[in-house]
Amino acid sequence: MNGIFKFRLAGIGIVVLTLAAFGAGVMLLWNALAPEIFGLGALNYWQALGLLLLARILFGGLGGGGRFGALGMRGGFHQGNPFREKWMNMTNDERVDFVRKHRGFHGHPAFFGEGFGGKDAPDTTGGDGGARGQ
Repeated sequence: MNGIFKFRLAGIGIVVLTLAAFGAGVMLLWNALAPEIFGLGALNYWQALGLLLLARILFGGLGGGGRFGALGMRGGFHQGNPFREKWMNMTNDERVDFVRKHRGFHGHPAFFGEGFGGKDAPDTTGGDGGARGQ
Protein backbone atom coordinates (compact mmCIF):
# COMPACT_ATOMS: atom_id res chain seq x y z
CA MET A 1 0.00 0.00 0.00
CA ASN A 2 1.29 3.42 -0.87
CA GLY A 3 1.35 6.42 1.49
CA ILE A 4 -1.62 8.27 -0.03
CA PHE A 5 -3.88 5.23 0.32
CA LYS A 6 -2.86 4.81 3.98
CA PHE A 7 -3.47 8.52 4.59
CA ARG A 8 -6.96 8.33 3.05
CA LEU A 9 -7.76 5.15 4.94
CA ALA A 10 -6.71 6.83 8.19
CA GLY A 11 -8.89 9.85 7.32
CA ILE A 12 -11.91 7.62 6.70
CA GLY A 13 -11.25 5.89 10.02
CA ILE A 14 -11.13 9.22 11.83
CA VAL A 15 -14.41 10.30 10.24
CA VAL A 16 -16.10 7.03 11.23
CA LEU A 17 -14.82 7.26 14.81
CA THR A 18 -15.88 10.90 15.06
CA LEU A 19 -19.36 10.08 13.78
CA ALA A 20 -19.61 7.19 16.25
CA ALA A 21 -18.53 9.46 19.11
CA PHE A 22 -21.05 12.15 18.14
CA GLY A 23 -23.80 9.53 17.94
CA ALA A 24 -22.92 8.21 21.38
CA GLY A 25 -22.78 11.75 22.74
CA VAL A 26 -26.22 12.61 21.35
CA MET A 27 -27.63 9.37 22.77
CA LEU A 28 -26.14 9.97 26.22
CA LEU A 29 -27.21 13.61 26.38
CA TRP A 30 -30.71 12.84 25.12
CA ASN A 31 -31.19 9.96 27.55
CA ALA A 32 -29.86 12.05 30.44
CA LEU A 33 -31.95 15.15 29.75
CA ALA A 34 -34.96 14.71 27.44
CA PRO A 35 -36.93 12.03 29.36
CA GLU A 36 -36.96 14.03 32.61
CA ILE A 37 -37.28 17.53 31.16
CA PHE A 38 -39.75 16.88 28.34
CA GLY A 39 -41.16 13.46 29.28
CA LEU A 40 -39.86 11.90 26.05
CA GLY A 41 -38.62 8.33 25.62
CA ALA A 42 -35.01 7.24 25.59
CA LEU A 43 -33.08 6.77 22.32
CA ASN A 44 -30.98 3.85 21.22
CA TYR A 45 -27.68 4.41 19.38
CA TRP A 46 -29.14 4.19 15.85
CA GLN A 47 -31.98 6.56 16.70
CA ALA A 48 -29.40 9.03 18.03
CA LEU A 49 -27.43 8.79 14.77
CA GLY A 50 -30.66 9.35 12.83
CA LEU A 51 -31.45 12.39 14.97
CA LEU A 52 -27.95 13.72 14.38
CA LEU A 53 -28.37 13.29 10.62
CA LEU A 54 -31.81 14.93 10.71
CA ALA A 55 -30.42 17.91 12.62
CA ARG A 56 -27.60 18.21 10.08
CA ILE A 57 -30.06 18.21 7.20
CA LEU A 58 -32.47 20.68 8.82
CA PHE A 59 -30.00 23.11 10.37
CA GLY A 60 -26.68 22.57 8.63
CA GLY A 61 -27.61 21.84 5.05
CA LEU A 62 -26.18 19.01 3.04
CA GLY A 63 -22.83 20.63 2.29
CA GLY A 64 -21.94 20.47 -1.35
CA GLY A 65 -19.76 23.55 -1.54
CA GLY A 66 -21.62 25.62 -4.19
CA ARG A 67 -22.76 29.16 -3.67
CA PHE A 68 -25.05 28.35 -0.75
CA GLY A 69 -23.33 25.15 0.41
CA ALA A 70 -21.11 24.45 3.39
CA LEU A 71 -18.69 27.28 2.59
CA GLY A 72 -21.10 29.60 0.79
CA MET A 73 -23.30 32.46 1.99
CA ARG A 74 -24.01 30.98 5.40
CA GLY A 75 -20.71 32.11 6.91
CA GLY A 76 -21.59 35.80 6.74
CA PHE A 77 -19.46 38.64 5.45
CA HIS A 78 -16.68 36.71 3.67
CA GLN A 79 -15.08 36.35 0.27
CA GLY A 80 -17.54 35.39 -2.47
CA ASN A 81 -20.51 36.98 -0.72
CA PRO A 82 -22.19 39.31 -3.26
CA PHE A 83 -23.19 41.78 -0.53
CA ARG A 84 -19.56 41.98 0.65
CA GLU A 85 -18.37 42.65 -2.88
CA LYS A 86 -20.97 45.41 -3.31
CA TRP A 87 -20.03 46.91 0.07
CA MET A 88 -16.31 46.84 -0.74
CA ASN A 89 -16.95 48.67 -4.04
CA MET A 90 -18.91 51.49 -2.35
CA THR A 91 -17.32 54.81 -1.51
CA ASN A 92 -17.48 55.96 2.11
CA ASP A 93 -20.30 58.39 1.22
CA GLU A 94 -22.28 55.58 -0.42
CA ARG A 95 -21.82 53.46 2.69
CA VAL A 96 -23.06 56.28 4.93
CA ASP A 97 -26.12 56.77 2.69
CA PHE A 98 -26.80 53.03 2.72
CA VAL A 99 -26.63 52.88 6.51
CA ARG A 100 -28.88 55.93 6.89
CA LYS A 101 -31.45 54.34 4.58
CA HIS A 102 -31.39 51.09 6.53
CA ARG A 103 -31.17 52.60 10.01
CA GLY A 104 -34.40 50.98 11.26
CA PHE A 105 -33.14 47.49 10.45
CA HIS A 106 -34.27 44.89 13.02
CA GLY A 107 -36.52 47.45 14.69
CA HIS A 108 -33.68 49.33 16.39
CA PRO A 109 -32.98 52.85 15.15
CA ALA A 110 -29.27 52.74 15.96
CA PHE A 111 -28.60 49.16 14.86
CA PHE A 112 -25.56 50.19 12.82
CA GLY A 113 -24.18 52.33 15.61
CA GLU A 114 -23.14 55.93 15.80
CA GLY A 115 -19.97 55.49 13.73
CA PHE A 116 -21.74 55.72 10.37
CA GLY A 117 -24.51 58.08 11.33
CA GLY A 118 -22.78 61.45 11.22
CA LYS A 119 -24.95 64.37 12.38
CA ASP A 120 -28.18 62.33 12.03
CA ALA A 121 -27.06 59.67 14.50
CA PRO A 122 -29.09 59.36 17.71
CA ASP A 123 -27.62 60.86 20.84
CA THR A 124 -26.32 57.97 22.92
CA THR A 125 -24.62 60.11 25.55
CA GLY A 126 -27.75 60.62 27.63
CA GLY A 127 -28.81 63.94 26.11
CA ASP A 128 -26.15 66.09 27.76
CA GLY A 129 -23.44 65.63 25.12
CA GLY A 130 -21.31 63.54 27.46
CA ALA A 131 -20.99 66.22 30.11
CA ARG A 132 -21.96 64.04 33.06
CA GLY A 133 -21.09 65.11 36.53
CA GLN A 134 -20.07 68.64 35.58
